Amino acid sequence: MLTIAGSDSGGGAGIQADLKTFAAHGVYGLSAVTAITAQNTREVRAVAPVEPAMVAAQIDAVLDDFGADAVKIGMLWSAGTVRAVAARLRAHLGAAPASARPPGETPAAGGGRAGRMPIVLDPVLAAGTGAPLVDTTDAAAAEAIAALIEELLPLVTVVTPNLPELERLVGALAAASAPPAAPVPPEPSSRGVEPVGEAARLGMARLLAGRGPAVLAKGGHDLEPESTEVVDLLLIGEAAGSGDLGGERVFRFVGPRLRARAAHGTGCTLSAAVAARLATGEELAAAVGGAIEYVRRAMASAPRLGGGPSPLAHFIRPLGDLP
Repeated sequence: MLTIAGSDSGGGAGIQADLKTFAAHGVYGLSAVTAITAQNTREVRAVAPVEPAMVAAQIDAVLDDFGADAVKIGMLWSAGTVRAVAARLRAHLGAAPASARPPGETPAAGGGRAGRMPIVLDPVLAAGTGAPLVDTTDAAAAEAIAALIEELLPLVTVVTPNLPELERLVGALAAASAPPAAPVPPEPSSRGVEPVGEAARLGMARLLAGRGPAVLAKGGHDLEPESTEVVDLLLIGEAAGSGDLGGERVFRFVGPRLRARAAHGTGCTLSAAVAARLATGEELAAAVGGAIEYVRRAMASAPRLGGGPSPLAHFIRPLGDLP
């Protein structure tokens, strides 16, 4: 498996979390580093992006030699890196660029939107502390998000936004179809997010699914203050359907709201676990359900490390028939 993401010096998120999660699921991890961060459980102190050409070279090096059974994509930072990643995946997986396909046509689904392998996109736009993980200038951030929507969404099997990310992506879709004077959507933040409810989340997920992928609209931020449950929604739209199961399908995953201190890298870990389970041949809904349960157990079993939200216990054994 290949992870394309940023490095977390604290080891709880990004590339480090992905590789631990892959190992816990019995799959071998390859990596292409998109950025180096100086961070811990309390804060992101600095970000140093890797040049897009170097990101592309890493992808080529590992896929030319190892190949891959699945790809997980995390922090990309800039429009240049988004385009480089999309170009290299199209080259290796044989998918036509969006500009070369007839209007309305999307790549074949089933084994992955690029035709031969599953690709899971975690649209990392901000750290849990609220620090931006996409280019910090408004114009550059808007360009990076637009490139992600245009270049990557049509290639991926499933995208896994939390509520702030979902709102930001849908805002960018709306801005792209509005007059040029339309305002740029606000910066996402994990703090102060207002609950929107399942129906609104599902409606936003449908807008993203219109670009091709299935959408896992995570519910961790969509909570009333006294809520005791978390509801994650998986929408598999018509474009992502396959065989005689075509048409929209919605899966609702309900679990207890954990009051655990361990919350650092949950999004990275969840998307990596979905990718790992898809790589072993699980169907998408089963892979998502198994990954959610794995993250819950990894949160509940985590040791107290650092002064902020702790990293997860990544080597908790996954449930199910995995090796």
